[in-house]
Amino acid sequence: MSAYSPYDAPAIIARHGSFSCLTPDGELLSLDRDGALALAAKAGPPLVVHAPEAARKLGLPPPGQPSPWFDLLELFAFVHPAHPAAPTPLGLSLALGMADGPVDVDRLPSLATRLLADLRGMPPGETREMTNALAVRLRAVGWMWGDAVMEALDLEGPTPRSAMQPGDAMRIWRALPKWEETPPRPAPGSRPVTPAEARARLATILGPGAETRVGQADFAGVASNAFAPRESRGAPQVVLAEAGTGTGKTLGYIAPASLWAERNGGAVWISTYTRHLQRQIESETARLHPDAAARRRRIVLRKGRENYLCLLNMEEVVNAAPTRGAGVTIALSLLARWGLATSEGDLFGGDLPGWFGEVFGHAIVTAVADRRGECIHGACPHYQRCFVEHSIRRAREADLVVANHALVMSQAAWAQQGAANPDDAANDEDGVPTRYVLDEGHHVADAADSAFSLELSGLEAAELRRWLLGAEGSRSRARGLKRRLDDLVVGSPRLETPLDAALLAAKALPAPGWSARLSLADEDVGEPQEAAENDRWGVLALSSPQASEAELINPTEAFLALLRGQVLARTAGASRTTLNGRECDLYPLTPGLAEAASALSRAFGRVAEPLRTLVDRLQDRLSEEADTLDATSRGRIEAMTRTLRRRALSRLDGWVAMLSAFAAPPEEGITPQFIRFIRLTARGGQRRGELDVGLHQHWLDPTIPFAAVLAAPAHGLLITSATLRDETGAKSGDEVERAWEAAESRVGVNHLPAPAVRAALASPFDYAAQTRVFIVSDVAHHNVEALAAAYRTLFLASGGGGLGLFTAIERLRGVHRRIAEPLEAGGISLYAQHVDAMDNTTLVDVFRTETDSCLLGTDAMRDGVDVPGHALRLVVFERVPWPRPDILHRERRLHLSQGAPGLYDERIARLRLRQAFGRLIRAREDRGVFVLLERRTPSRLLSAFPSGVRTQRMGLVAAAAEIRTFFAETPPGEA
Repeated sequence: MSAYSPYDAPAIIARHGSFSCLTPDGELLSLDRDGALALAAKAGPPLVVHAPEAARKLGLPPPGQPSPWFDLLELFAFVHPAHPAAPTPLGLSLALGMADGPVDVDRLPSLATRLLADLRGMPPGETREMTNALAVRLRAVGWMWGDAVMEALDLEGPTPRSAMQPGDAMRIWRALPKWEETPPRPAPGSRPVTPAEARARLATILGPGAETRVGQADFAGVASNAFAPRESRGAPQVVLAEAGTGTGKTLGYIAPASLWAERNGGAVWISTYTRHLQRQIESETARLHPDAAARRRRIVLRKGRENYLCLLNMEEVVNAAPTRGAGVTIALSLLARWGLATSEGDLFGGDLPGWFGEVFGHAIVTAVADRRGECIHGACPHYQRCFVEHSIRRAREADLVVANHALVMSQAAWAQQGAANPDDAANDEDGVPTRYVLDEGHHVADAADSAFSLELSGLEAAELRRWLLGAEGSRSRARGLKRRLDDLVVGSPRLETPLDAALLAAKALPAPGWSARLSLADEDVGEPQEAAENDRWGVLALSSPQASEAELINPTEAFLALLRGQVLARTAGASRTTLNGRECDLYPLTPGLAEAASALSRAFGRVAEPLRTLVDRLQDRLSEEADTLDATSRGRIEAMTRTLRRRALSRLDGWVAMLSAFAAPPEEGITPQFIRFIRLTARGGQRRGELDVGLHQHWLDPTIPFAAVLAAPAHGLLITSATLRDETGAKSGDEVERAWEAAESRVGVNHLPAPAVRAALASPFDYAAQTRVFIVSDVAHHNVEALAAAYRTLFLASGGGGLGLFTAIERLRGVHRRIAEPLEAGGISLYAQHVDAMDNTTLVDVFRTETDSCLLGTDAMRDGVDVPGHALRLVVFERVPWPRPDILHRERRLHLSQGAPGLYDERIARLRLRQAFGRLIRAREDRGVFVLLERRTPSRLLSAFPSGVRTQRMGLVAAAAEIRTFFAETPPGEA
């Protein structure tokens, strides 16, 4: 129990090198780090916002839980669960409607008072009862806000027996609503949407008096072509539409999509590449369905199962909480508050604040998600309350489903696999859409590359072993396959026999401790000839027949050790500190690697075959026991056979196919279908200094499987982006045609039999008046000191609002270290990806909220930031974003560049520059400056910028002066 009161606490806002402080006596002070620490030590635990970030700036380790400080974010999470707020004093003020002037340290006590008043005003009812019970539990475990919360709720002692008990308050699965099964939805119709109807629907959505966007109605009319009836199998109606920033393409495609869905009784799936755009699209649908209940029924946001709160995992963690310390109980209590308030149960990118994991521990958030793929579906006692199952069923009845490229491509692949198993009732979890809108279409190839590639690495193989065998001699909660199948197979020899055989064979996968053993195996990797002589386990004793598993030659580990040895042998200058990201060609193979691959292929086959038998026999039960199987058992069998195919068999079959083709190098002069190489990487969950090694297989052209698996089976497809084409000043008909052909090639439309409808709608923005572009000619960008000085100068010139983009994390960190304090002294807060204790979503929220702050980031910020207004007015790119010269790019530029590899590289760089420039202007009133800090920038890349924008080369001092002048000018139209 806390002995301190937040009303008597000093308040501190931590900056870089200076700290704004408010003493308990009301005195405002500006102190250095030592002074702020002395104040906190003398006056007691301080009142702060975002304790982990404040601790870092004070030079202290993260405070952990229970936090010894009064962190206002913790109180906000308790009082207003599932509500967004940027984790800064201004962000909290805005969330509470209190941003009525400058926000400094003297605002913090007022925020605390307001939050406690909101809590005091909570109406009676079930939610209040749960909140009371959680408050009692939180105070009992020493939560800093415990006494203040108890006082606000007018609580004193233990909970009365007639009220909800603290132990029950975290068991939210008892209070969540259940879903009810509905009959299958009939196949959608094929009635078209005409351009005129699309325009009319758009006008209805916008309503009277809405802003007129040039080209938006035209875009809606063009997009309607994707909803015309399909005329032949395998030939979808395809629209390729480039819509400049500001066109309003989101509502432009929502108009015909929603009309088609209502008219035909089917769902249109809208797919994006970034989480941010998913949420942006979902928010735009409020104009289509202003009523929240109708919107929830007709618009559904779908993500992968691993993104959602798993109630079974939460139950296990809640049951174990009393033995795991107060911090776990605090985090679970706040998660319980959120779990009853959330609309989707989405832990990552949903309405759980992005800073929750930073404040309460990332481990607890991961622990309550199904990140291990161990869902037991109908066997779960919370199946009918499951957030994922709710989402799946709502999507079946929805008009619009907003998803991401990875999910829709995976779903299409499973549907294709189901077509090969027509008797399998378990292949259609979400239903197969017939109409798609692919926004952020310039990322289709990247998404397809990820979705259809194969990776045989230590981590991937060890994860499969854990999924099959469960925890092996550790405290992990991992449930093995036998435990998940449980009563479905017990007592049935026809099912138990193949299951036991598969689990025995799975010991050929990397055993616990594989990473440490692999790191010691750079030179002594064992005899591959011995590894080739596998017994029925796929391993061979090194010493006696009683040898432990750690003393056995494991065929996967032997293969991985040989891969690692080949990388080390063929990468120049490799040291243990610089190995991460090292890669080498697969061919020619080192001695013994082909034999190890053959042995491993056989070992994988010994796992796959009994699993396949198990799936077939489970499927047989559905027909043989159709008159006796209850609905729950039938649902479990369908779900488990689907999961076995997706999680295990598809992976094993892919690995076997890759290893089977291993020994034959590609023929000279023949364009390969696949690119195979070896890579060393540092992976999450491994100890420092331990590296994973993997054999990677990518399609040379990943749009081929995309076209075959997703596009060809569809009836209609709209692919749209602001940057589909690489326009290099092309004006002639032939040049324009080549630009379109290149765009079609990048998104895979060229692999379809019917031509696409093409459309290009220009941005309504006056870029010549609203923007400036400078190439700085006197900064040595290889020198971090010079680079840091340039960023500092430019950010100060703009007065903040700057986004700094980097192609290397180390340079980003080096610049951040050098400029954070000077910018802070100039009144500009600096935030940075890979530095600050916040995820990317939270960083962008902070940047958007703190309008004079600056943000440093890598390519995720280049493509995923939408910050309209004054908060983003300067983009600084450290160098030309050339493609990374790795093996994958080398082979693609060789085979896909049509004999012009230099032009291939330039096209990629121009499109990336266009994406970065596109962050600047998001509304008619925006003004911004784009700066490139590479003096060697080729002039032929400058066509990446919009027509009319004049690019000027000048020194740093002159560029800073131009920036100050530009922002001091009165914007056109406001004079």
